[in-house]
Amino acid sequence: MEKKYPIGIQSFEKVREGDYFYIDKTELVYQLVQGGQYYFLGRPRRFGKSLLVSTLEAYFQGRKDLFKGLAMEQLEQEWKEYPVLHLDLNTQKYEYETSLDEILNDTLCRWEKLYGANPSETGAGLRFQGVIRRAFETTGRQVVILIDEYDKPLLQAIGNKTLADDYRATLKAFYGVVKSCDPYIRFTLLTGVSKFSKVSVFSDLNNLMDISMDNRFATLCGITEEEIRRHLDPELHQLAAATGLTYEETCDKLREMYDGYHFSRLSPGLYNPFSLLCTFARMEFGSYWFETGTPTFLVELLQRERYDLYRMAHVQTTVEVLNNAVPSNLSSIAMLYQAGYLTLKGYDSRFGLYQLGFPNREVEEGFVNFLLPNYAHVNEAEGRFQIGQFVHEVEGGDIDAFFLRLQSFFADTPYELARDRELHYQNILFIVFKLIGFYVQVEYHTSEGRIDLVLQTDRFVYVMEFKLDGTAEEALRQIEDKHYARPFVADTRRVFCVGVNFSSETRNIDRWLVKHLQAPNECHP
Repeated sequence: MEKKYPIGIQSFEKVREGDYFYIDKTELVYQLVQGGQYYFLGRPRRFGKSLLVSTLEAYFQGRKDLFKGLAMEQLEQEWKEYPVLHLDLNTQKYEYETSLDEILNDTLCRWEKLYGANPSETGAGLRFQGVIRRAFETTGRQVVILIDEYDKPLLQAIGNKTLADDYRATLKAFYGVVKSCDPYIRFTLLTGVSKFSKVSVFSDLNNLMDISMDNRFATLCGITEEEIRRHLDPELHQLAAATGLTYEETCDKLREMYDGYHFSRLSPGLYNPFSLLCTFARMEFGSYWFETGTPTFLVELLQRERYDLYRMAHVQTTVEVLNNAVPSNLSSIAMLYQAGYLTLKGYDSRFGLYQLGFPNREVEEGFVNFLLPNYAHVNEAEGRFQIGQFVHEVEGGDIDAFFLRLQSFFADTPYELARDRELHYQNILFIVFKLIGFYVQVEYHTSEGRIDLVLQTDRFVYVMEFKLDGTAEEALRQIEDKHYARPFVADTRRVFCVGVNFSSETRNIDRWLVKHLQAPNECHP
């Protein structure tokens, strides 16, 4: 029987009753509910947080029927029913001052119909506190609180300080209730993308256990390669047939495209579940996760910080940075990690430093493609075409056409972006050569403002040096003096040395010189 994939379905009940494909995570769910009481879990969007919340809701409602055949069926012996207060903040678009109040009021009204209301409880915090207490008193059982996407109002208000401050004040009063109601609470889980350290969720409510980087629960959301091989092996063969690849080539491409997330030092690689299931449902590879959302506010943050994009390939930082996001002073690295555009790639235990990088090709290519029209004079649709033309030109040895096209990327650069001219031209070069690097081999190095780059195709090798307000002759001479082309002396491919000068006055490439490598230390016309 062909599998039904729960794409877009976030209800555990619907998944189970509809016989949709489900990888059993309930042993970890059981460990979670037995091992503690207050939790926070941060994961990128489309990573299964809402399905996890729905699974917990079904468990605490005593829905044993939904867990038939799963690990939980054997692990849980009592199956008690608790009053569950489930708040989903993902259902609203937060654009106005009243947006958050409206969804809180609607949710509180539904809870008050079940457990009663008190006229003296006028604010959202007091009403929430009253509901918790009365739910405990009327049922005789402690309350379960599940808050999904707790931070969505704050994320959508980034860039609007007045609105963000208003939302923070509302959420401070609302979430702060949880700690004061401890005697009435059995279990609490908050999920979200970012951990805003200055919101009362993580200051006043300091009894939350943050399991976002806890190795015990690293695979609670996401799919491991072992799980794919165990549960989707026939589908891997089908995907191979549909794409014209061998079985191993299919596994390799699936890994390259969607694997690579790590949420703890010891975590196995995790696949993005949304992209993975879309691939099997359609039997073709695609940029499914990235196409469902664009990182506009992250790009704005990078530009506001005047961030050197080349550093994204060499980020080292601490757990304190990764686990915190201060609304008034957002760190682009923390936000890129928490939103899933960067992930853990290594750990230096001596200094307590994490190495970060893009998790996979889908994210890296999608993100860099999105950066292009935000930095260069090109729209999104045209950008993809232009990158294709760049690749054709370097593969065909037409270096003059390549640089004429590159000049157009610097044309009419907005003054705001071009103020730091050296950084701006380096960022555009990084983006362009990063995108070209998905199709040909690119090595990119920077040192004290100078850039040297090696670009390799089947037929050609290009050794390039870029100068700012120097001359193309100086750039070419540096290639010779530093012997940048020496590794390719015995290469059977044609090797070109290319010196390039960028003018801060014109804000563009003003000249390039190309010579052919003929001897170990010499480039010749």
